[in-house]
Amino acid sequence: MSGTVVNNVARASGTIAPTVAGLDWSAAVVTASTVTVEAGKGYFINTTSNACTITLPAEAEIGDQIVIADYARTWATNAVTLDSNGLKFQGETDAYIVNYDTVGQSLNIVFSDSTKGWLPVSDDAVANVPVPPNTQRGLFAFGQNGSNARVSLKNLVNSSGVIGSDVTGVGSTRVNTSGTTFGIDKAIIAFGTTGSITGISNLVNNSGVVAADTAAVGTARNDTAGAGYGTTGQALFAFGNTGSLTSIKNLVNSSGVIGSDVTGVGTARRKLGAAKFGVDKAIFGFGLASSATGVTNIVNNVGVVASDVSAVGLARPDVSAASYGGDKAIFGFGQPSENTGITNLVNSSGVVASNVSAVGTARRSLAATGYGADKAIFAFGYISAVTGISNLVNSSGVVAADVSAVGTARNALAAAGYSLSA
Repeated sequence: MSGTVVNNVARASGTIAPTVAGLDWSAAVVTASTVTVEAGKGYFINTTSNACTITLPAEAEIGDQIVIADYARTWATNAVTLDSNGLKFQGETDAYIVNYDTVGQSLNIVFSDSTKGWLPVSDDAVANVPVPPNTQRGLFAFGQNGSNARVSLKNLVNSSGVIGSDVTGVGSTRVNTSGTTFGIDKAIIAFGTTGSITGISNLVNNSGVVAADTAAVGTARNDTAGAGYGTTGQALFAFGNTGSLTSIKNLVNSSGVIGSDVTGVGTARRKLGAAKFGVDKAIFGFGLASSATGVTNIVNNVGVVASDVSAVGLARPDVSAASYGGDKAIFGFGQPSENTGITNLVNSSGVVASNVSAVGTARRSLAATGYGADKAIFAFGYISAVTGISNLVNSSGVVAADVSAVGTARNALAAAGYSLSA
């Protein structure tokens, strides 16, 4: 082929596609950590030294086009993140994170309309699913205090991991309940024991306000676990004790509506933990079957629970779990035969690592939640008596020393993340 090709886009197949209204390539290779791009232009993005956040135009018209390309084939090491700057990307708002992290990627996007916004149109296989943002705040709620009384009070956790003082509770007082994020920025607490095993639930809005009881759906049980999955705010509760051990699950849609029972997969057990990992999947792990166990079960991005994965780490019940690092999870604490503070990290593929030596006071029957987008916190529980101490987990999964108790000491409570606002 001779001659010069100007203002056209090279497809992965090697053919040349004419662009809309021509395309001017920027002469300067982008090496900065941030860049604001313009419609009608192409950009070479060099992430050899650092990742790069690309801010798209704040205004766009139908047919506006932008092309970006991996200049040094380093996007797998330092990814490119798109900020859609108030407009939508593939139908999702700019609260979603859009990463491109494959070696040699190029991306050709065109603005469609206000409904779908920017859409990838290149036949290079580069369209990644938008990643829902992680919650900034969390809450601990319900549980049993030092007088063995059930409570419904809550303690909010801010985006710095600071636990607030007691807030008067709403909903039936109960213990051995569980919580999870749903709808991207809200939470739900469900199941547990009032005076008897129950299936009632309470929604939590994105300001941390707990709503009144919602009538039970699904088989009443306690000692279950909950976790989010998917990219549009779904969640599920699974396993637990109905009077006998079970592995049934109940899916929760993005509006917080709990579905009817779905036949269980995996070893029936209770007193386990669960957390979201890897953008759109979840993991349930550990617990008490006929004896303490460390088996885990992966949940895919449509809520299907997989069969058991052999135990890694110390088998134990009364464990808790939370997401951290944006796409990973951590199981911690529990009671194999006596209280422990060991943890097990879960990578972005759902692989559980071996034991990490305990940091913080060994205890059981605590709760955990994510906060600050990429960190986690374990709090409350039972030592030789109920406690309110907490332990922060940084974005690398390192557990910090005890933080003095705030709020009423209690155990057998629930926790969940909520809110996208710091």
